[in-house]
Amino acid sequence: MATQTETLEFQAEARQLLQLMVHSIYSNKDIFLRELISNASDALDKLRLSAFKDKDLDVDVSDLRIDIETDPERRTLTVRDNGIGMSRDEVVGLIGTIAKSGTAELLRTLRESKDSEASRELIGQFGVGFYSSFMVADRVTLLTRRAGESDGTRWESRGEGTYTIDTVPGAPQGTAVTLHLKPEDAEDQLHDYTSRAKIKEIVRRYSDFITWPIRMETGEEGEEAEILNSRKALWARPKDETTEEEYRELYKHLSHDWADPLETIQFMAEGTFEYQALLFIPSRAPLDLFMRDAKRGVQLYVKRVFIMDDCEELMPEYLRFVKGVVDAQDLSLNVSREILQQDRHIRLMRRRLVKKVLGSVKGMLTDKPEQYDTFWREFGKAVKEGIVTDADNQEAILDIASFETTHDPERPTTLARYVERMKEGQEHIYYLTGASRSVIEKSPHMEALRAKGFEVLLLTDPIDEMWAGSVTGFAGKTFQSIAKGQVDLPGGDDETESESERTEQRRNFAPLLEWMTTTLEEHIKEVRLSTRLTSSPACIVGETYDISPALAKMYEAAGQEVPSAKRILELNPDHPLVAGLRAAHAGETKDTAALAETVELLYGMALLAEGSELLDPQRFTALLADKLTGTL
Repeated sequence: MATQTETLEFQAEARQLLQLMVHSIYSNKDIFLRELISNASDALDKLRLSAFKDKDLDVDVSDLRIDIETDPERRTLTVRDNGIGMSRDEVVGLIGTIAKSGTAELLRTLRESKDSEASRELIGQFGVGFYSSFMVADRVTLLTRRAGESDGTRWESRGEGTYTIDTVPGAPQGTAVTLHLKPEDAEDQLHDYTSRAKIKEIVRRYSDFITWPIRMETGEEGEEAEILNSRKALWARPKDETTEEEYRELYKHLSHDWADPLETIQFMAEGTFEYQALLFIPSRAPLDLFMRDAKRGVQLYVKRVFIMDDCEELMPEYLRFVKGVVDAQDLSLNVSREILQQDRHIRLMRRRLVKKVLGSVKGMLTDKPEQYDTFWREFGKAVKEGIVTDADNQEAILDIASFETTHDPERPTTLARYVERMKEGQEHIYYLTGASRSVIEKSPHMEALRAKGFEVLLLTDPIDEMWAGSVTGFAGKTFQSIAKGQVDLPGGDDETESESERTEQRRNFAPLLEWMTTTLEEHIKEVRLSTRLTSSPACIVGETYDISPALAKMYEAAGQEVPSAKRILELNPDHPLVAGLRAAHAGETKDTAALAETVELLYGMALLAEGSELLDPQRFTALLADKLTGTL
């Protein structure tokens, strides 16, 4: 007898996703069965693992299975498992509420999207599993009991904003999902999902690799239920015995993505420690790629026995988008995350897995440029984190990385191609960091390099601020920020000034530079002449090993104290404003106060030109207004 019946409302995000399902934005509705079988398979994995870890858990794991039952007369389809099951609170939390990161972003993007095809792709990125049932059913009933509990829970909804939930004493362990099917409609791709032939077709297409038996009654009295899937672990099969379609369906089962993977990586390690791996690189980044609480890692099996989802110890954070399975032969079944962190075999496996993934990307770069472009567009920002965090593979990551450059406004470049194009005598790989390409291209620091035809890497991702100053070099060339230190360019397209002319120029400007350094000493370390400016009057640079203002802000936002370091103001001696300042300062009747105000404005202009904030915007605008008034 059911008790404690409640009618509850779906969380707002869940309600909106349900509406998308009810209104069938997918042309291929068959995948609902794949999602239900995938959930059932996960429940069986979890039960076997729980029974192994908790010897007091009184459950029978000798006949774990997934059963599919149809009733053509009542037009129902039931997918049943005898797995871990759910408690009442878990039913409410997992089905009535969407707790997965990225929900709000997903729905915002969906609302902005006017294209149904784009909507399908976005939903596929998120993965909605159980909700896909409402594509083919007017009503869905779920009956579940968690292993170790005495009472079960019945959940039911028409997908219209509310659901009912009851407590059911004596319910069987596991979960049964019963779909009350919509009428068959060929035009809307709604097939007869009570048809035995249709069910077999879907299972063999999407779920043949599931390791648990998927059974269906034959309908003949006295005959055993037919097992619909082959149950062969794809990662253990030779490549020539596996189809691309099977690989794709395993990926979708593991990732809950509805799009095909970009690349499949399969290999077997033999010797003193044996394991098999089947890894997938997705074709697009998940919405939660840069969210702290996003799950990452691959599935870990030991001798075909599922151990854990999202095994972080097998894959570094910068490759968190990689999905797949690793099946080890010599690990203990009784492993925990703490044990894995210290296991030598796990560290060896991780090292090999990382090299395989990076090697696969290198192969894409060489042999499949369009595929590589997709990979880097979707995952490049994450991969570049490894330049900072993975010293062992830093060179390999730099080798596959691409960066925007002044060489081509449309296509990024690899460092190898940059080095090939370097000018004769050029010793450095020049770069500049900034908020966007347009901001960097307009920076005063770019002027001399642009005039002399030097290529500059335009680094616009926040992670670029962190790695660019810490990497020593690439292919024998060192990295140099054109916003730090002295930039002494080798002979470019124009003749450089002779050293004697520079010496004379420095002598002529010395009094002004000394006075300006004293005037601005609260803000800057030094005022000096610049070799990097051609049209701007001034720019601000740091010492070679100073952290950039943007990086300092990142550290401060993370709660870290950053020691303040004064920077350097460089002047363009050929600019009329700077030449006029020198002449006015050298004059016998100079107005020192007025000159000091002009110098303050010049410093503020340099800050604005590099994209930094003014120290006192009100004072700057007041001084500027006074100077402009004087010109009228």
